[in-house]
Amino acid sequence: MKLLLDENLSHRLVGLLAAEFPDSAHPRQLGLRGASDQTIWDDAREHGFAIVSKNNDFRQRVFVEGPPPKMIWLSIGNAGTSAIVALLRSHAPEIRAFARSAQEGLLVIEKAQL
Repeated sequence: MKLLLDENLSHRLVGLLAAEFPDSAHPRQLGLRGASDQTIWDDAREHGFAIVSKNNDFRQRVFVEGPPPKMIWLSIGNAGTSAIVALLRSHAPEIRAFARSAQEGLLVIEKAQL
């Protein structure tokens, strides 16, 4: 699954997650730095990305517009890059299953409670 990481996430995630999610991207790599949510949404749809974000706007958009693109919403608060990498890696099988599902448009990944 190709991930398009929202601008609110570090661009470094692309390289850190390359083994698990090859061909993923960040808006700044695609010339979309500062682009509107609609532009990001349209680009993800056109190029077969699933959007990954902590932003509630994309989560709401998938309810209104439906997929594609698919959306992975990280309900993790103010987690740093290393925590996000660990979270996405630990959920990689679930993310791959989500990618294969024809019906699902939203995957919510929450920070594990201690």
